[in-house]
Amino acid sequence: QLKESGGGLVQPGGSLRLSCVISGSTLDYSTIGWFRQAPGQNREGVSCMRITDDGAYVPYYSESVKGRFTISRTNDKKTVFLQMNNLKPEDTGVYTCVEGPYTLEEMCMKRSYDYRGQGTQVTVSA
Repeated sequence: QLKESGGGLVQPGGSLRLSCVISGSTLDYSTIGWFRQAPGQNREGVSCMRITDDGAYVPYYSESVKGRFTISRTNDKKTVFLQMNNLKPEDTGVYTCVEGPYTLEEMCMKRSYDYRGQGTQVTVSA
């Protein structure tokens, strides 16, 4: 299971940290990431991480969030975070945690996944 939290209403320029708690069979993930979807827009893969053989990870960020968002995880792998800084109104949307045995390109660019959470709403507005 994947369970997101941390969304809310924030002013432009503000920050939020989203959390995705992972449990059950989904704990043995190889690639995990965050999608977002704004009303009337296509779903976008904003950030993903690919776990390497030594337990480290390789991150990916879409151009729209690069330099502002950071993906990370706890040492026990059970929680993945998305730190979002300098938020803009165009960052508004439902953010969903996804997971599956895919490459970074397959997940974040082609939006492939096997499991997803329910999502958490992020609204950036003055």
